[in-house]
Amino acid sequence: MRAAVLAVGALLRQGITGVLPNRATLGTMRRHPRGDLVAGLTVAIVALPLALGFGISSGMGAQAGLVTAIVAGAVAAVFGGSNLQVSGPTGAMTVVLVPIVHEYGADGVLTVGLVAGLLLMALALLGAGRWMAYVPVPVIEGFTVGIAAVIGLQQIPNALGVHAPSGGNPAVVAVRAAGDFAAHPHGAVLGVAAGVAAVMLLGARLRPGVPFSLVAVVAATLTVAAFDLPVPTIGPLPAGLPRPSVGFFEAGHLSALLLPALAVAALAALESLMSASAADGMSVSERHDSDRELFGQGLANVAAPLFGGVAATGAIARTAVNVRSGAASRLSALVHAAVLAAIVFTAAPLVAHIPLAALAGVLIATAVRMVEVGNVRALARSGRGEAMTLTLTAAVTLVFTLTTAVIAGMVAAGVLALRQVARAARLEQVPLHADLAPADRHEQELTLLAEHIVAYRIEGPLLFAAHRFLLELTEQAHVEAVILRMSRVSALDASGAKVLRDTIERLTRRGTLVLVSGVQEDHLTRLNALGVLDRLHDAGRVFAGTPEAIAYAHRYLHTQGLVAAAPSSIPAPAGTQ
Repeated sequence: MRAAVLAVGALLRQGITGVLPNRATLGTMRRHPRGDLVAGLTVAIVALPLALGFGISSGMGAQAGLVTAIVAGAVAAVFGGSNLQVSGPTGAMTVVLVPIVHEYGADGVLTVGLVAGLLLMALALLGAGRWMAYVPVPVIEGFTVGIAAVIGLQQIPNALGVHAPSGGNPAVVAVRAAGDFAAHPHGAVLGVAAGVAAVMLLGARLRPGVPFSLVAVVAATLTVAAFDLPVPTIGPLPAGLPRPSVGFFEAGHLSALLLPALAVAALAALESLMSASAADGMSVSERHDSDRELFGQGLANVAAPLFGGVAATGAIARTAVNVRSGAASRLSALVHAAVLAAIVFTAAPLVAHIPLAALAGVLIATAVRMVEVGNVRALARSGRGEAMTLTLTAAVTLVFTLTTAVIAGMVAAGVLALRQVARAARLEQVPLHADLAPADRHEQELTLLAEHIVAYRIEGPLLFAAHRFLLELTEQAHVEAVILRMSRVSALDASGAKVLRDTIERLTRRGTLVLVSGVQEDHLTRLNALGVLDRLHDAGRVFAGTPEAIAYAHRYLHTQGLVAAAPSSIPAPAGTQ
């Protein structure tokens, strides 16, 4: 017992050591501090309107978005597994949080974020980071398109200057908001939102390096103030960060909040690792540590709710800006968090005057830019299966929830993959002379043997989708002997083994001699464990090679009086001497 406890303790220490930052990791922050300072300042400028917008869009307020960007951004920068990742509130997470806010309130959202953080840390200690790489690309692109649509639709009320109508589905809310706007139009509000979105989208095409989101928001704010336009603004923000507190934690509702927390943890893991992988692709030598990244994101999601922040993930757009701005280490992400904190402490009164419509325009433009049209077109052209998976995932994201969408997409992708596997398995009739030495290829003899013996080569995976082999084999014309060549079977499971057993039994009941050759060692172990070849083993009808099986069949046909005695050059099968 003591030995088991010590072993578990050693594994736990090893897991914790593997996910904590070491001296070498933190030492990278000294290699190019000037570039990191510039990159961090640039990312902070880009992140400010996004943090405010995502905080408001989530239902928790602008302050929550800023707190999340500061606290989660700093913690994930120190403890994460990527030197270039920037973390904070994201549009995808907002999509998940909105229904939680409606159903459980602000305390429920904070509790979900904390529990999700603990789950992420547990996943990191279990080494689950590597499994996130198995999510199919059509599923990722599909829920990205769906998320973009949801984000854009969520901004319609603020972009039109109307109160968000009741309703859980964003499309329904957007339609109702459009109806309210038609009854009481607000041209100034719509003009601000449309202007900000247009500046961002056109500016990104002309000068990608300029942070047009902040430029557009500042211009919109000054315009509204100068002309005293009737456009709603963010309103007063408290200066500084709230004191840490766990008073929000709802232990009584923990069981009801566990499923939402699982959804948040899954999304945070997936989006963060996707963002870290994207950062690796944009750099020359950086490679992230998946488990360490999960641990850092988990710790960030535990810390952010303590200060009133929402759940956070690695942010692909901000990470891309960070890399392109010359970031060399995680110091840039820390600078980004520090700049945002300075804004909270010193410029909160100015931030309060930002129009809500301007932030709506920022998020609408962000949603448009989230969709990689080239990737969507490529997947649509690559096959109907990929296009169907992408469309299904996007549609389910829009109609139901992101968790349901990912599950539906994974199921669809799995069915398509199974279909491809089933198509890869083939059954081919092969001539007998291909397995005999030239001296044994007597034309008359082979012609006579071919009238009574059929050899089939099974290629590819013999899995639970291989039932068609049973139909193909047992519906062949009546012959005296069938040789099943299995040397090219690439995979075999219990269902495939059952199919093989049923095939052998049906052929045997029909009076056909069944011989098996070339079974791989690991497949033979499984077949023997399931008793598939027991009768054939007992009768000496399992062979290492096809020539031996042909010789056995020849002898069998001779005993039936169908062919002459076997030539001396054809080896006699074991047990028939």
